[in-house]
Amino acid sequence: MSRKTQIKTRGYCGIGIENPKTITNLGTLWRSAYCLGADFIFTIGERYQKQSSDTVKAYRHIPYYRYKDIDDFAEHIPYDCQVVGVELIDVAQRLENFVHPERCIYLLGKEDGSLSKEAMEHCQYLVEFTSKHCLNVASAGTVVLYDRQLKTN
Repeated sequence: MSRKTQIKTRGYCGIGIENPKTITNLGTLWRSAYCLGADFIFTIGERYQKQSSDTVKAYRHIPYYRYKDIDDFAEHIPYDCQVVGVELIDVAQRLENFVHPERCIYLLGKEDGSLSKEAMEHCQYLVEFTSKHCLNVASAGTVVLYDRQLKTN
């Protein structure tokens, strides 16, 4: 394997939702994560039910982790992994200019609210992107993963 190829394939990313509300958003995010090269997905909190929109059966290809709360999540962040919160907030960096960390976890807020203050305290970065209207959580996650794929490949 050439050095150039090694650099392209280094690292990993996961993506998850804090306190997800709907079953379809979890399934849609799972499918997008699989299609766009994420290595795992997760949820924090137990507000959802069994999902039904994972039509490619992504669970066969990438793992799904469940954390009871933000403290449980924080205890399981992998070594040397950055947490990137995706949130519409004044201090967030523009996704268009963001350099994705080699090893990171993208953390999305719930469908009917924002990331909690406690979740944002665990983020090394906060990013946002331009959209005419607010996207649902699965769509926002798909945009972030697509941006990572474009910039790292």
